Amino acid sequence: MTKRSVTHSSFTLERVYDAAPARVFRAFAEQDQKRRWFAESDQMETLEYSLDFRVGGTEHWRGKGGPTGDWVFTNDTVFHDIVQNERIIISYRMTANGAPISVSTTTFELHPDGVKTRLVLTEQDAFLEGGDGPEIRQEGWRGLLANLGKALQSEPSRAAR
Repeated sequence: MTKRSVTHSSFTLERVYDAAPARVFRAFAEQDQKRRWFAESDQMETLEYSLDFRVGGTEHWRGKGGPTGDWVFTNDTVFHDIVQNERIIISYRMTANGAPISVSTTTFELHPDGVKTRLVLTEQDAFLEGGDGPEIRQEGWRGLLANLGKALQSEPSRAAR
């Protein structure tokens, strides 16, 4: 019989982006923008990606990579709360080769900081059966938030909607 385990974790990360909250919010809300910074990477091949950005909507990503390059990972997200240009609350479940590795709840807060945005990410995790774990998850989000910053820099500045 396989021994079952769960490891709980909580962390907060903050970043300041040289973009208005409306622009940062669009990077989460518009599928082409979100895919660019969230789903695409040099380490993983994206096999599927979809985004239905609304309360009750879902986001699905499936990719291939990992330690041996042939692991298949999924990330299935549900949007629980969306306040335009201010807040997004999600929960997501991750799997590796079909086995669940974690369930997480994440809040993104967007605070105006002059003409910039201070993003505060707070996450609570349950890592299952030795899943990726707190350090790897935090490192993953640090990389994704860096990707978001690069995507915001490369997007032509547009007036806030």
